[in-house]
Amino acid sequence: MNSDETDAVATSDAVATADVGLLDHGGRDIDEGGFGAIVLVHGLMGRGRTWRRQVPWLRRYGRVFTFDAANHQGAGAVDRSDISTERFVTDLAEIITWIDRGPAVLIGHSMGGLHSWCTAAAYPELVSAVVVEDMAPDFRGRTTGTWTPWFESWPDRFPDLESAVEMFGAVAGRYFYEAFDDGRLHGSIPVWADIAEEWGSRAFWGQWDAVAVPTLLLEAGYSVTPVGQMAEMARRKPGSPYLRVDGAGHLLHDDAPGVFRGAVEAFLSEFVGRPVH
Repeated sequence: MNSDETDAVATSDAVATADVGLLDHGGRDIDEGGFGAIVLVHGLMGRGRTWRRQVPWLRRYGRVFTFDAANHQGAGAVDRSDISTERFVTDLAEIITWIDRGPAVLIGHSMGGLHSWCTAAAYPELVSAVVVEDMAPDFRGRTTGTWTPWFESWPDRFPDLESAVEMFGAVAGRYFYEAFDDGRLHGSIPVWADIAEEWGSRAFWGQWDAVAVPTLLLEAGYSVTPVGQMAEMARRKPGSPYLRVDGAGHLLHDDAPGVFRGAVEAFLSEFVGRPVH
């Protein structure tokens, strides 16, 4: 059995450790020179299990964890009481604390990228490095109202992967179907829209400017972010590697997996084995 096959087996045997779908996928431990924890933070309408193709190779760099964010844990677990960014940041800080393996590397896609850098800003003692995938600090003036017709076109249930691919395309179809529960939504569309609506009314430049840990910025060629903002993020934080991947869509880690892996591995290799202060 080669190393990739071994990693795949270990991933399938991941240990569930909390009610939020927190999974410990194992990996290179601290005494082996790895990071204490690498936490993968999914995007809006995603789920921890959508990272399954990245978990195997990340295990070579540290102990890998995935989880389901609030309002992404199933249709029966919708909580409208607090959908602010601060709530998600507090949840992520609690997860890192619960893992109890020292400061964590956070790899966040879209919404997860925002929550990752905001956690690094609010709880610097809990974070050792951040990867931000296709997310920017300032969407003010944008609204989710244009999403409504698209959402209304969704069926109550996608009977199989092929039906999701037919509607969303190969990459996004697989992503959504993996997040769904037997083809059904794993949350509430109005709540998801409200989560995103907050981004249209406030900016997060202050949180970005407060991040003091090493950060990698990855922008999709077909990005959802306002033009130039991720480059500006890099300019405001000298030493933060920035890569724009031409031809890749918003789900960069699945649309251009080789480029994503190469960039993240190069970034992590700079810090594996270094003492965390």
